Amino acid sequence: MNEANLPATGEPLQAKETLPQAGEPKLQTNLDTNFIKLVAILSMVVDHFGAAFFPQYPVFRWIGRLAFPLFCYCLTVGMLYTHNIQKYFLRLGAFALISQPFWILAFNADDFLSNLFNLNIFFTLLVSLAAAWGFKEKKWWLFLGGFLLLSLINFDYSITGLVLILIFYLCRNTPWLGALLFTLYYLPALNGYMEDPLALKIGGHAIGFEIFCLLALPFIYIHTNIKPKISKWVFYAFYPAHLLVIFLLQLAIPQ
Repeated sequence: MNEANLPATGEPLQAKETLPQAGEPKLQTNLDTNFIKLVAILSMVVDHFGAAFFPQYPVFRWIGRLAFPLFCYCLTVGMLYTHNIQKYFLRLGAFALISQPFWILAFNADDFLSNLFNLNIFFTLLVSLAAAWGFKEKKWWLFLGGFLLLSLINFDYSITGLVLILIFYLCRNTPWLGALLFTLYYLPALNGYMEDPLALKIGGHAIGFEIFCLLALPFIYIHTNIKPKISKWVFYAFYPAHLLVIFLLQLAIPQ
């Protein structure tokens, strides 16, 4: 999700494709961000439709693990290449607010009011990006504030978004190190819980479904040149739109 040819979570965004300004660090990872965002939203759709209609089949949720790391990566590209970070924050915040009622309707329509502060992924991405930008610009109050919000409030994915963006940013010129740290971050998922319905069960061993986030690695670290021509607004609007479709299908299909 970002701003360079490069969304939103769902999360669900983009920055004009430009050369970095003088002195601006250039990412050595894949900049084919419209393609990456397409993969991310397709993964997200599979994840959300699986959660809504096929909860008994964890494979939908496994596929969905690609989405969040890819969105975080696109946000990192956007942070480095956007001409106006304030407008970028405003777009993320606006679509976070727009998406919130659709998020609740899609997954908690039977208890709307109690889920007003069950925040959609756009809020996680917004706060993670703000904290990472605070780190980049040495605005430590913003970095610390974002870190505390993500740690203390019930944001989806907690501080994972911030951790991933910092990995992508700090290792922007050493892709091998970024890929290694990304992998190490998810390796604890190899020791999952048999009680977890989403875990991959192999014999008597369980692997946490977070391990499937590693499937995002090739899209981030292998350069592609597909570059589909898609307006950034499509990526922003897709998130609330697909949530509305899920809600309407739930109304139409007897549960």
